[in-house]
Formats: sequence, C-alpha cells, structure tokens
Amino acid sequence: METRRILAINPGSTSTKIAVYQGDKSVFLKNIKHTAEELSHFESIPDQFEFRKDIIMQELINAEIQIDLIEVVVGRGGLVKPIESGIYEVNDRLKEDLRISVLGEHASNLGGLIADNIAQSLPKAKAYIADPVVVDEMEDVARISGHPEFQRVSIFHALNQKAIGRAFARSIDKKYDEINVIVAHLGGGISVGAHLKGRIIDVNNALDGEGPFSPERSGTLPAGALAKLCFSGKYTLDEVKKMIKGEGGLVAHIGTNDAYEVEVKAKNGDAKAKLIQDAMSYQVAKSIGAMASVLKGEVDGILLTGGIAHNPDLVNYVKDMVSFIAPVLVYPGEDEMKALAMNGYMVMRGEINPKEYN
Repeated sequence: METRRILAINPGSTSTKIAVYQGDKSVFLKNIKHTAEELSHFESIPDQFEFRKDIIMQELINAEIQIDLIEVVVGRGGLVKPIESGIYEVNDRLKEDLRISVLGEHASNLGGLIADNIAQSLPKAKAYIADPVVVDEMEDVARISGHPEFQRVSIFHALNQKAIGRAFARSIDKKYDEINVIVAHLGGGISVGAHLKGRIIDVNNALDGEGPFSPERSGTLPAGALAKLCFSGKYTLDEVKKMIKGEGGLVAHIGTNDAYEVEVKAKNGDAKAKLIQDAMSYQVAKSIGAMASVLKGEVDGILLTGGIAHNPDLVNYVKDMVSFIAPVLVYPGEDEMKALAMNGYMVMRGEINPKEYN
C-alpha cells in the first residue's frame, strides 16, 4: 500500500483549500474560510503569507496528519510569467516572481510560496506548482489580432482543462498526448481550448475580454461600440473594466452571477432568463466550432466541464449545435484539489518530469 503523502494547497481570495492524498486516494480535505475582517489586517496579499501558512499547519495537526510522510507539496500556480503546461519545481526565480506579483496580485500567488516553505520544513519533501492560469502553448499564428497594438493572450482554466483532457484519454485507453479534444470550462469565466496532442494551441482569454460571456464576464464585445462607450464621458476606466469583468455577462443581463438561479428562472417560464441562457449556450457552441477548425476537424471528443455543466438545458443546447463534430461528454463541476494532487502523484511515480521555471 502507498504510504507516501501529497499535500495540495489552493489559496483563493476568501478561502484556502488544502487536501492530503495517500497515493491517488484522498485522506483529508478542508476548505478554510477567511472572513473579510481577518483579511482586513493585511495591506497586500503577500502580507497574508504567515497567516495562511500557520492555519494550514494547524489544520494538519488538528486532523492528526502524519506530516513527515508528505513527500510532495503542490501549490496553485498563480500569476507567474507565461509558461508551458506541466508541473514545475519551485525555485528561487519562481518564488521571486510570485513575491513581486510579476503579472498581478492574486491569492493563488501564495500557493507556491507556502508549498515551498512547508516542504523545506519536512525531511524529504519537494514543492511544486502545476498548470497555472497563465499556461501558454498557443501557436504564433493564434496570437495575432487585427492590430499590432493588441496581441491575443492565453489566460484560462488550464488546471481543470488539462485534468479533464487526461481523464477522457484514460477513458478511451489512450494517452493525453495522443488525442485531439476541445474542452469548454463553464464557470464564473468560460474558456474553450483546442487541445492538439497534449498542447492547448488556441484558447480564449477567459479573464477579461474574449470568448463567450459568462456569469460575470462580458466576453467578446463589438469593438466599435466599446470604443464609442469608452469615450462617451459616461464611464470611468474602472467602470468599463468592471463591465468587462465582474459586472458583465449574467450580472449585466439578469442581475445575478448565479447561473443556477438563471437556470431555475428559465425553467419557470422567465422568457428573458431563457433567452440570455440560450445566448450564453450559443456562444459556447460557436466557440467550440471555431476550435474544431483550429484542429482541422480532427476531434476525438468535445468535453464540457465546470459548475455550469450541471445545467442539462445548457448542455443539451450545446450538444445540439456541435455533436456533428465529435462525441460530446460532460464532466460537471471541477476538482482543483484532485487535479493538483494528481500532478504531484504523477511526479512521485515518475510518470512525468518536473519542469524548470526560468
């Protein structure tokens, strides 16, 4: 029986999730909530380092986890420089970029730093990060927009997209790098990626300005109308940015970022809710069609994942539009903790080699 342990750490804006795996089996899972009052004592996210690390260690002690059996500590990747997908051993250069928030402040930047600190306190543990949101495997041709001042950027749900791609590959007795799939992550943001033999060669910027609209993001907007609005004098830059991310999508149309609430309204006969839900479904399907062309029609499967994939009406709408391309499979929800732990498990078993962050 496998006795070696893997610790996964996923810091979020108001929570820190931790999981301990024994081999590929979960033995402990905890979602630690942080109140606004607790976090208000810190001027910046990096200042929360000791606070979050101490809570993690205390939870492990309270759960009577044999900490000295932990050999791999995997943290959520954070906003590091664009890198290829994979698992990276934490080194000095990676820690420095996480500390200075090289691409912006986010709680996930603490993942690699805390993982490294804990690993150093253990007898034989190493620290890693895996598949951060800035994974960039796009082909050069996919980066070009219609103006040199604007380059397409790869920011998306890399951790879950890769995990779902591997899960599908296993289900058909193939390796992930032997198949072509389109993965649509349907959550607070929506990303649709074209996976070519293990590399995501094109994907929308799911954070702030491309692809389908989502519960709180506007996705692609008509460029001329957006430019006119920006110079109308009615809105500040911050207000426009909130329209694009945070107060767009379902929030702007329906007044809520709760996709399930919109689903219920649509089922109960709310015509506007149904139209907006259908429009979101339509845009997801249209993006899948675009990614099918990126893969030249050679698609082994279309995989729908994320929380909104629990909605059968949305799923069926998408299926009706894209099932002619390839079989559509649904993996509702997401399990980031398992995805992090499984990356660590593959390293532990020698199935993949850690990469070096430069």
